[in-house]
Amino acid sequence: MDCGGIEAGCDFEVAALRHRQPTDSRHLSLTDLLPAGLEPLMAVALVVLSFMTSLITATFSLGGGSLMVAVLALVFPPTVVVPLHGAIQLGSNAGRALVQRGHIQWRFVLWISLGGSVGTIVGGQFASRLPETALQIVIAAFVLLTTWLPQPRIVGRSRVAQVVGGGVIAAVSMVVGATGPLVAVFIKGLADRRHLVATHAMLMTLQNSFKVAMFVLLGFAFAAYLPLIVAMIASGFAGTAIGSRLLVKVPESAFRWGFKIVLTLVALDLLREALF
Repeated sequence: MDCGGIEAGCDFEVAALRHRQPTDSRHLSLTDLLPAGLEPLMAVALVVLSFMTSLITATFSLGGGSLMVAVLALVFPPTVVVPLHGAIQLGSNAGRALVQRGHIQWRFVLWISLGGSVGTIVGGQFASRLPETALQIVIAAFVLLTTWLPQPRIVGRSRVAQVVGGGVIAAVSMVVGATGPLVAVFIKGLADRRHLVATHAMLMTLQNSFKVAMFVLLGFAFAAYLPLIVAMIASGFAGTAIGSRLLVKVPESAFRWGFKIVLTLVALDLLREALF
């Protein structure tokens, strides 16, 4: 295999090629559109998952991305999880930012994204070099930490803190995928909930754009997953459009406790699979 001079990209290219399904244009079926080894029923479940995670994020600003990366890690190899998650979340967050564009607070977006563009390059140097077992443990640990530990108090209006924090978060995102809870640290002081949700969506859109571009340069073959990605983005947009109408009726305290329990169970199962 020719990696085009980018040694780090080989692992991602091989991982994607293993899941590419050979097709016969004369007898094209649903299975032919899916990555090899992914059953149609599981593909449908992932599309539904995208809808549900977008419902969650549209209502509470974050949480859906962590659940998405945790479940993807149960279905795909760790070297596929982060690139695939980035592409799906790019579409999901872009749709949410478009719908709520009038509430985006651009002063936060500028400085955090500036640091993020640099952090993506740094994190990309490590993303493909971790062993699959280690990467799976990192993903599980990250989900547990962001679910249960309190977020650090950071001065969100400091431009230096925004640039440095954006860089660190983007670098971490190249390894663990979902860093929405960390991004939220810098904008949680916004008093208007609409501003919070819209600004967070725009920040995650840019971060995932940087991430997807870097994985393309590293050689990840997104084409093998394109039909699945498109279907999950479409269902995610539908979830964004109706999320607040459905979930505002659920008591927030009850929902958040149930959500934390689900995330914890998924993360513990990831650790069990990696360690035993």
